[in-house]
Amino acid sequence: MTSTGSAMASRNEAGRGPAMRTMSTAEATVETLLRHGIDTVYGLPGTHNDDLIDAFYGVRDRVRFIHPRHEQTAGYMALGAAMATGKPQVCTMVPGPGLLNASAALLTAQSVNAPVVALVGQIPQTDIDRGHGWLHEMHDQSGLARHFSKFAARIRAPHEAPVIIEEAFRQACSGRPGPVVLECAWDIWGRKGEVSLLEAPAAVVRPPVDEDAVERASKILGAAKRPIIVLGGGAQDASSEVVALAEMLEAPVVAYRRGQGVVPATHRLNVNLPIAHRLWADADVVLAIGTRLFIQQMQWGVDDKLKVVRIDIDSEEPNRFRPPAVSLVGDAADYCAALLRRLPARNSARAPRTEEINGHRAWLAERLSRLEPQQGFVKAMRAALPENGILVDEVTQLGFASRMAFPVLKPRTFLSPGYQDTLGWGYGTALGVKVAKPDTPVLAIAGDGGFMYQCGELATAMRHGIAVVVVVFDNGSFGNVRLIQETRYAGRTIACDLTNPDFMKFADAFGAASFRATNAAELQRSITEAFALRQPALIHVPCGPMPSPWDMIMMPKVRG
Repeated sequence: MTSTGSAMASRNEAGRGPAMRTMSTAEATVETLLRHGIDTVYGLPGTHNDDLIDAFYGVRDRVRFIHPRHEQTAGYMALGAAMATGKPQVCTMVPGPGLLNASAALLTAQSVNAPVVALVGQIPQTDIDRGHGWLHEMHDQSGLARHFSKFAARIRAPHEAPVIIEEAFRQACSGRPGPVVLECAWDIWGRKGEVSLLEAPAAVVRPPVDEDAVERASKILGAAKRPIIVLGGGAQDASSEVVALAEMLEAPVVAYRRGQGVVPATHRLNVNLPIAHRLWADADVVLAIGTRLFIQQMQWGVDDKLKVVRIDIDSEEPNRFRPPAVSLVGDAADYCAALLRRLPARNSARAPRTEEINGHRAWLAERLSRLEPQQGFVKAMRAALPENGILVDEVTQLGFASRMAFPVLKPRTFLSPGYQDTLGWGYGTALGVKVAKPDTPVLAIAGDGGFMYQCGELATAMRHGIAVVVVVFDNGSFGNVRLIQETRYAGRTIACDLTNPDFMKFADAFGAASFRATNAAELQRSITEAFALRQPALIHVPCGPMPSPWDMIMMPKVRG
C-alpha cells in the first residue's frame, strides 16, 4: 500500500486547516468533498460503506446522492459528468465485485482523461490481504486499481481523510487528468478521531511556458507552406486560441473524436478525418494539440519531410512514437496563447485554402451519400439537437458514422469513449451528463446490442428524473461483428444475432416516453417531441444492415 497517507497527514499538521474537530472518517471524507465543490455523488449502498452512506445522508441538503442499478453505471455517470464539465466527479461502490463492476467505466475514464474519483469500501483493516474469506474480499485491491487509475491509496484513519482526498483530487486534475481510486476499510469509515479540515483545496499548478521552445516552434510553424492542425481531447479548453492559430496559419484543423467542437464544424478551416487523410500526404508541418496523434503516426505514416510540433500536458507523450521537432509540455491554452504572441513576427504569407478545402468537402459529400441510412439519420439528429446540445455516441454503426459526419459546434458537446471504445458505455454516461448539465438537451445513441448492457438504467432515469433521450437503432444483431464476419470470414456468422424486447413496451414498463421512427424525417420529429417533454424518453429505430464506414476510418498509409 502507498505510504503517501502518512506523508500527507504530516503535511496537514502544518497545513491550512482550522482547529481540530472530532469526526468520523466518513464525515471527514464528505466534508472534504464539499470543500472541493462536489455537490453530486453517484453510487450504490452496501454494508462495507454503511457509515459513508450515512454521512452523505447527513449532508443531503448539500449533496445529491444518485443511486443507479449497477456499479458500472455509477462509474459511467461520474464519467459523463466529468467529460461534460471538465471538473472532477465522485462515484462510490463496495469492494471486490463492486469495484470490478465499475472498472470498465474507470478504464474508459483513463482513456479519455476524465477526472473521476472513486471511493471504494474494504474489508476490516487488520484482515486486508490475509485471505480470511470476508464478504467481497479481493487480494491487493489497490494494486489492481492502479492498472486503470492515475493514483490509488487507502484512508487508514480519520485524520488522513482530508489530505489523502486532496492529493487524490490533485492527481485527478493535474497534468493529464484521469481517474483515481481511494479505499477505506469497513471498520475505519465509522471510526472517530481528531481531524483538521482544509479550508480550501490547493490550486492545481499549471506547468510554466517554455519560451525558448515556443520560439523554436514559431519558426517552424511560421515557415510552413502547408501546415495542418490535429486536435485531441486536451484541446477542449483552448477553443478560442486554437481558432485564432488556425486562421493565422491558414491551417486546416482535424479532430476525429475527443477534439471535436474545439473548432466549430461550420468554420471554413474545419475538416474531418477522410479530408485530413488527403491533406496529410503533402503537409509539411503538423501542430498536434492535446492528442496522442495515434491514427496519423501509426496508420497514415510520417517521414523526415514532415515536421511535428506537439503541445501536450504529459511529458511522456511526445516521444511515445516518434520524437517531434519541438515539444511544448504544458497546458494547451497557455501554449497556444504563447504561439499567438510569437507567430506574427515569424509568420509567412499564405494563400487562403478555402477553395481547396471546399473541393475536398464536395468529394467527401459524394462518398458520404453512399453511407445510407446512416447519413440521413446523422443529419436528422443534428437538425433536432440544439447547438449547445450534447450527443453521446456509442460503439454502433451510427456512432462510427457520427464521428465523421456529425457537425459538432461547441467544445464538450460530442462525447466518445476514446480508444477503449467501450460497448454499452453510452446510456449511463449520458445520464451523468444530464445530471451535470440539467438545462442542456442530451441525446444518447445506441445499437440494440450496446443499449441492453444498461437498459435497466431506465429505472434510474425515472427515479431521479433524468431527462435523457436515447435513440436505439435496432438491427437484431451486433452489427459490426456481423459485418466483419460477412466480409472477412466468408459469411461464417456466429454469436452476432440478438433477441430483443419490444423496445417501446420496454420503455412504457418504466413509465418513460416512447417513440418509433422508421426513417430520418420521423427520427428528427421524434427527437424534437421527446426533448419538449423534458422527461426520460426512448426512440426505437428498427433498421437493417448498414453499409460499412470503415474505408473512411481505417485509411492507408500515405507517408513513410
